[in-house]
Amino acid sequence: MRIRKQVLTATLCSLLLVGVGCSTPPQEGNRAGSVLETKECSDCDLSGQNFEGADLAGAVLNGANLSNANLKRANLEGALLDSANLGGADLGGANLSAIALTQADLTGANLTGANLKNAYLRGANFANATLNNADFTGADLNAADLTGATLEGANFQGAIMPDGEVQN
Repeated sequence: MRIRKQVLTATLCSLLLVGVGCSTPPQEGNRAGSVLETKECSDCDLSGQNFEGADLAGAVLNGANLSNANLKRANLEGALLDSANLGGADLGGANLSAIALTQADLTGANLTGANLKNAYLRGANFANATLNNADFTGADLNAADLTGATLEGANFQGAIMPDGEVQN
């Protein structure tokens, strides 16, 4: 019976997480597959989950805990993640254009090469985050915290900076 359950779980993992890189069968209570299907999971715990390359465009994940999650090259265009916890998450190369991350915690997150064009980032915490080569063109960073963040090669053309000034 136990082997049958493991085979069924592995099959479900394959079906639900195609292109996400599921290396182990989902554990009891794992919501990753459900999130990929419904694109909704406000205030839920998705910490440490693997969403590499996933299509989460338009997802509603307000208040979700995505700390230490793998979101490399994920598509989160237009997603709602207000007040979400993305501390330590890997968002390298992710499409975060037009995303809403108001008051979100991205402390220590990796956003190297991420696309944040026209993103709404008011009050977001990017302390000690890696933002090298990230594109913030037209983004709203008013009241955001960039303390200790690495910004080498980041593009802030037309962005509203934390002090409210528009970057030329």
